[in-house]
Amino acid sequence: MNLAVRDLRRRPGRFALSCVGVGLLLTLVLSYSGIYNGFVYEALALINRSGADLWVVQRDTRGPFAEQSRLPQDVRYRMAIVPGVAAASPYIFYLIQRPWQGRSLRLAVVGYDLHSGLGGPTEIVSGRGIAQAHYELVADVKLNLPIGTKLHLGLNDYTVVGLTHGVMSSSGDPVAFFSLADAQEIQFVKDNWAIRDLRERASAAYRNALPTQPTLSQQLASKFADNPDLHTANAILIRLDPGVDSRAVAEQIGRWKYFTAYTTEQQSQLMLAGTVERGRRQTLLFRIFLTLAATVIIAQIIYTMTLEKLKPIALLKLIGAPNRTIVGLVLQESLALGLIAYVVALLVGSWTYDKWPRLVLVQTTDKLILLVMVVGICILASAMGVRRALRVEPGAALTG
Repeated sequence: MNLAVRDLRRRPGRFALSCVGVGLLLTLVLSYSGIYNGFVYEALALINRSGADLWVVQRDTRGPFAEQSRLPQDVRYRMAIVPGVAAASPYIFYLIQRPWQGRSLRLAVVGYDLHSGLGGPTEIVSGRGIAQAHYELVADVKLNLPIGTKLHLGLNDYTVVGLTHGVMSSSGDPVAFFSLADAQEIQFVKDNWAIRDLRERASAAYRNALPTQPTLSQQLASKFADNPDLHTANAILIRLDPGVDSRAVAEQIGRWKYFTAYTTEQQSQLMLAGTVERGRRQTLLFRIFLTLAATVIIAQIIYTMTLEKLKPIALLKLIGAPNRTIVGLVLQESLALGLIAYVVALLVGSWTYDKWPRLVLVQTTDKLILLVMVVGICILASAMGVRRALRVEPGAALTG
């Protein structure tokens, strides 16, 4: 006798529904593992693909991703003369959200130096890279901007010339790559209304300060309002010569008064300790609760199924079947339910993970861990059914 086979023959619909229900619950357990892996991947995507060995930022900040950092663009020349530095390049990073063709377009803007290529797109899946200093961009495919699309940002239109894949910010927003000059202009250049307003306020301030020199006041106000400082970067990316100790160079730069240098490993730790840590703890808590819920549900299902088969179990006892046979039958049904639900979880996950708004990255290790968890849950959940089955009197087979 096999209780799982018996249930399949007598009540196939109910057994299948139980397997699907538990499978959907296990899908969530597996999904939260993938969500955490996705958090880590997205947080480190730009760092790992930048090609930089060091990140120089404003002193005592955790920029450019975990915290805002600003420093003059010409710092690159000071970094370039440090012994062991092969290339130094300004880098811009910020988030924008604009209405576009009836939808909200949110993207992470990355500006990089076209000559060095540090921080730029490393893999173009369609189209080409940026070939001119202005008005071109390379977008991630998640933005749904086909090649040739013109995107109006700031005062200008920018044309999509290439597509990348899998490049996200730590917040899960797709990345668009621009030349350094374009990224600075989008961020700092004001529109005409803002310039006029700033010019009027500056004129009023200068007129009060220089009441006897109206011409000079007007000139100073126009210069102040019309010439924003565009030569600002969020970080300076450094590529070192082969064999150079990155920590030693970072310490040397850190001794300068206004700069802090992080190695790529340190920059990754800043991201994981900040952006990802809370997400990791939250997903872990969800996984614990979902695992407990799956255990309780499987235990209840197995216990109910065992109660319905007390008479066949009593008959087995009456003909002399040992307790280990009874235990084995209940455990077989529990394992059958759990393993079928596990297969359902794998199938549902493979069909739906690419539809989630955030990246769900399920690895083979996560699937094996879930398999071990399912076996453990089934063994634990069958304990209630085993306990009830062992208490059945053999005479119940005759009395009903």
